[in-house]
Amino acid sequence: KFIVCGTYFMKERLIDYLFLSFFLPLIALSFSLFLVEVSLKSSEGRLELLLFHPTASGLLAVASARGIQVWDTSRDKALAVLEQHADQLQGLTWKEDGSLLASSCKVSKTSVKQFDFLDSVYGEGKTVSVSLILLKCMFVCVQHRQQEVRLWDSRKLNSSVILHTENNYIKEAAVQPFLLCLCFAVSHCLSDASTRGIALVPKHVLNVGCCEVLRVLQLTENFIIPISYQVPRKAGQDFHADLYPDTLGHTPAVTAEEWWQGANKQVQVVVLFCSTLKLFLVQLEPSTSSSPLSTPSSSAAPSRSPSSTSGLSSGFLPSPSQSSRAIQSMLGPSSKFRHIQGTVLHRATHITNLRGMSLTTPGECDGFCANAQRVAVPLAIAGGQIAVLELSQPGKLPDTALPTIQNSVNVADLCWDPFDFHKLVVAGDDAKIRVWMVPEGGLLETLTEPRCILQGHTEKIYSIKFHPHASGLLVSSSYDMTVRLWDLDTGNEVRKLSGHQDQIFGMAWSPNGKFLATVCKDGKVRLYDPRKSAEPIQEGPGPEGHRGGRLVWVCNGQYLLVSGFDCRSERQLYLYSCESLASGAVATAPTDVSPSTLIPFYDSDTSVLILTGKGDTRVYIFEIMSEAPYFTECSSFHSSEPHKGLCFLTKTECDVRDVEIARAIRLGKTTIEPVAFKVPRVRKEFFQDDVFPETAVWWEPALTASAWLLGTDAQHRKISLKPKDMTPVSLAPKEAPVRKYLPSSVYLEEKTDEQKKEELLSAMVAKLGNREDPLPQELFEGVDEDEWVRLELYLCLKFWNLNTA
Repeated sequence: KFIVCGTYFMKERLIDYLFLSFFLPLIALSFSLFLVEVSLKSSEGRLELLLFHPTASGLLAVASARGIQVWDTSRDKALAVLEQHADQLQGLTWKEDGSLLASSCKVSKTSVKQFDFLDSVYGEGKTVSVSLILLKCMFVCVQHRQQEVRLWDSRKLNSSVILHTENNYIKEAAVQPFLLCLCFAVSHCLSDASTRGIALVPKHVLNVGCCEVLRVLQLTENFIIPISYQVPRKAGQDFHADLYPDTLGHTPAVTAEEWWQGANKQVQVVVLFCSTLKLFLVQLEPSTSSSPLSTPSSSAAPSRSPSSTSGLSSGFLPSPSQSSRAIQSMLGPSSKFRHIQGTVLHRATHITNLRGMSLTTPGECDGFCANAQRVAVPLAIAGGQIAVLELSQPGKLPDTALPTIQNSVNVADLCWDPFDFHKLVVAGDDAKIRVWMVPEGGLLETLTEPRCILQGHTEKIYSIKFHPHASGLLVSSSYDMTVRLWDLDTGNEVRKLSGHQDQIFGMAWSPNGKFLATVCKDGKVRLYDPRKSAEPIQEGPGPEGHRGGRLVWVCNGQYLLVSGFDCRSERQLYLYSCESLASGAVATAPTDVSPSTLIPFYDSDTSVLILTGKGDTRVYIFEIMSEAPYFTECSSFHSSEPHKGLCFLTKTECDVRDVEIARAIRLGKTTIEPVAFKVPRVRKEFFQDDVFPETAVWWEPALTASAWLLGTDAQHRKISLKPKDMTPVSLAPKEAPVRKYLPSSVYLEEKTDEQKKEELLSAMVAKLGNREDPLPQELFEGVDEDEWVRLELYLCLKFWNLNTA
């Protein structure tokens, strides 16, 4: 429950002062629901301060311009109107037990009173801040200009007991030890932003496991910053009871009416356990019952837990369903792809020494296109030439000229037919669309004659897209503000869509192939049903920026994601509900500031969105969900050099044994590199069926263009990516938990001397062995007697020669 005070104006005339009491239920955390519980009217002028009583429910102290009122919000009644102050009230606080109320005003008049207020002057001509802290029977007032702190005894208000300034000036030396204890600076925190306000968080929210003893919220101009104070202790699961004495609970001791009649009960204290999440998820609605609070049992301090007389129904802990929802909302969404890794494959798979790449393709063009067999790259050579490179032939390209496709005009956009890896469609600046056929094995000579040419647009073409299900069905957008559908089998224009007022940034077919969405420079997102109407069936506000835009269908066609720019030219993602485009975006996600438009790729199997722009070095990855918060950001992929873009291949190109969910071709300045996006998993010997569901074979057509135009719909067949020799991880046997370390009892067990001697003897016997083999010296052979005689004779002759010499 919280209070909002306000002033109502009508026809530029002040008519009333009132304050509203709102009740915020636990379920309102996710629905932004605020219920006005009571509206109280004050007749004492402008409202300055509001403060609830610390022990009584529904008892509110209200400080107006120069007076104080005590209200019973449950009965919409003012219990007391206290005497007027000489000037504007700036501080208000209750004593911890709720028996006294202290106030301070601008002319430095302080009053402390139990129903009848006593006045005392403690300074002249200085502005007193709104911070007034009551410490049992004493309170502290802080003054701005001299930065001094004074301690007052509520039993004697003629003068302050202690004056403490920045120069450590002590007025009364008799209380100096107490002052030093009170004003000892334990820690400080420096902030870059200017502080507009500060609030102390209740003890129940503290992270007991990290030894957090204090948390405050700093209000700045644009943010609310939490500041945490922790006591350094060894990490572990132990509860440090010396840091957390019993704290006050959330159940009031008495009602406002009972307190007014003289009751002075105190709020029941509770114990802070390590499971702080349960203590945080308390029901904030006050109860009139004064029964003791029920707390979860804990083996850490069983004797300190208060007894419970009402069980879990006392209102202290919520239901399990409420707890799970609140925990999920507090911890935020979690994605199993949050640690996804992008890896450039080995250099042996790269194509290098690519020269003369065109850098002037329009913003609506992806810059190049690729399929499972080959890559098409526009070149900065006269005649709109296009290089076609085989992915099966990596390595360094020769310095000499390569065989190319001569499009005869500059390339505006190009794309491969998803159902025919040899068919390349190119849109040119001359408002014509040319269809080229690449022979098996790649280009062996320069192609100069297209298979067919599509004509109909009167201005330069923006972009072209193939239908996801029907073979030979192409859609194009042009500067003539029209969108046209083409049947490549007949070479004819079959539909013409209108309704655009400016440049068309992008187009996208729905997953079921029924609808076509466009985003336009006029700030509109449009939805078409081409087989029924040439006009849009829905229209809604698009991105505010006019630099560019792309769009893609997500969540099985439930939402439409648009990549564009906001009014400050910052890149941003917009999510629209396809059922109501007119209502605007249901969610947005900012990225960064860059002039290039983010080009999206969406994997429908994993709901992973991958985006990057031309000239970027970073690839953004999100998981898209069909409910709030819609966007879950995952780890990004960073490259050492800027790239032209990414083009993604079919699912069959992924290495499912290495948990690779997507593979793309990255076009660099002079290289073409494959990039694999993998999900880190531990048990890779099993098939990760939670990551690889049955996938649609979108590289095979489901129907023909003529059948689709007649109203037929069809979907792709699905296949499993599981190798035959792998077992799904969902069917894998569960591993028994293995103790990483032996219990401490093994190391701490003391052994007797006899046990140590026996272990030492056993170790020596095991090392030397009980062997009966002869000693090495016993195996030496002796010499004959003649050898000894010869040796003696030789030594005698040697000795005689030495003596004669």
